[in-house]
Order: sequence, then C-alpha cells, then structure tokens
Amino acid sequence: MLFSSILLKENVWSNLDVQILAHYLVVITLCMADFRLVMFLNKHLPFAKNIFLRVFAELIGLVLICLVLLWVFNFMIYDVLLVPETGLPSFLIKFAFFMITNIPILLVFELIYYFQSEQKAIADSEKAKREVLSFQHDTLRAQMNPHFLFNSLNVLSSLIYLNPENANKFTKALSKTYRYVLSLNRQPLVTVEQELDALDSYLFMMKMRFENSFILELHKTPELEQNKIIPLTLQLLIENVFKHNIATEEFPLHITIDNGEKYLTVENNIQRSNSVERGGIGLKYLSKQYELYSRTVKVEQTNETFKVRITYI
Repeated sequence: MLFSSILLKENVWSNLDVQILAHYLVVITLCMADFRLVMFLNKHLPFAKNIFLRVFAELIGLVLICLVLLWVFNFMIYDVLLVPETGLPSFLIKFAFFMITNIPILLVFELIYYFQSEQKAIADSEKAKREVLSFQHDTLRAQMNPHFLFNSLNVLSSLIYLNPENANKFTKALSKTYRYVLSLNRQPLVTVEQELDALDSYLFMMKMRFENSFILELHKTPELEQNKIIPLTLQLLIENVFKHNIATEEFPLHITIDNGEKYLTVENNIQRSNSVERGGIGLKYLSKQYELYSRTVKVEQTNETFKVRITYI
C-alpha cells in the first residue's frame, strides 16, 4: 500500500477498506502464481541441474505472471467494473509495480524451499547413516551366525586330525575373516583391492569345506582396483552362489569375478538347490545399500547363468 501511495499517487486513507481488499487480492494472487512457478521449476529445472538457466527461467516466469495478471486486473477494472482510465497510471508503471511486489514474494518462496531442502537433506543423511549402521550390524550378525560358525568349526575339527597344517591355515583364515568384518564399522567403503584381499581368506575356507566342488576365475585389472565398493560385497555374492546352488566334484560350480571398467561382476553357472537356506543378507539388502549412494545392482539371469553387476561408488 505504501508503494501504491508513492508510485500510483493514490490516497490510501480516503478509501482504506477498498485499498486493503485490492492489495491483499493482488498479493494473494501473486503468491499463488509464484508458488506454482517455484513448484514447476523445482520439478523440471532444479538449481542443481543448471543454476543460470533456472534464474533465467524464473525471470521469464515473473514477467509472464505480471503481464497475465495485469491484463486480468485491467480487464476486471476497466471492462467489468467500468472504472474510467482518466488519471490512472500507465501500463508500464503498473507493470513495474507488479514486478517490485512480485520479486520479494518469489524470493520468500525460494528461501522457504531452500530451508526445507536443507532439513530434508539432513534428515536423509541421518537416515542413510542409520541404514548403513543397520547394514553393518546385520552383516556382522550374518557372518557370525551359528550356522556359519558351526560349519567352520566342523571343517576345522576334521582338519586337526587329517591335516594339522591346513588346520592352522584355516584358523588364520577364519581369524582374518572375522577381523575384517569387525573393522567395517570404521569403513563405510573399501577399495576393490581390499575386498579381494579379504576374500582370499573366505575362499580358502570355502575350498577346505567344498574341496574341488567349485572353480573360481578372477579377472583383475590392477588400475581399477582402487574403485570403491561397499564392504563384504564380494563375500555376500559368493555366499549367495553357494546358498542357492549345488556344488559337487562331478558338477562343480564355476564362479567368475571380473573388475571391469564400469562394473564389478560376479557370474556363476546355475545348479539350483532344492533346499535354499533362509535368513542372511541377500541381493535385496545389498541393492538397498548401493541405492544410498545412487548406484545400482543389476541382475542378469538366463537358464544357464546368473550374473550380478555392481556399479562402483
């Protein structure tokens, strides 16, 4: 109303009730239009996508909103209410008045959206931390479950009598595996090199348990081993292979690990087991963890092979 008094040279006190109604109507209409503009741009052209194009789009949007609303109000005043145009400000002055009023309204909406986005980002970050901690806890529990420990101790018990030297190696491998699992609360991500190093101990234990019932091929690319992945990714995928398939010396499982340029791939032939173990960490849980980093776990399955592609982080 103060701007109106200065720019339009109106006496706001002479008809205060009409002035309040008119100005509130203008402001509310501008607020509704600006809100729709901000919501539309947030969906189709967020600041993160292109900040300069976003600012340009907002300026264009402000001009269009002011022109359309000014035309509507002029139509209502002059053509519907039949108010004479004599003595009223020009179209250009009215347009400037609309722009001066509209820009602060848009800035307020942008500030509100910014603070809401900040709060959401903080909440999402805390949620991600809780889910990572939950994953680490579930992973630790899965690797230390009685079934896994029972099988390991059975193998160790047999080796003590049959091959004391291998029993000593098996004990060290078991110790190294558990030590690696226990260290994960300090490492949300590890390199492929670290994961492969930890996998050696796990594979040694599987070799002692299944003997010649599986064949593993490892295709390593040294310059790509510094890529990051979630800890225990390989161990969980290998465990998934043994859990869902039969492995015998006559029909061995063929497992291939390949750290390619874009993906870490684990592939195996399918020899479906009739009785599948329940519990533990599956592909669903692993996929959920990679989603926290906006990465994917792709599964490609045929009648003969099962392949999982992990996108590096």
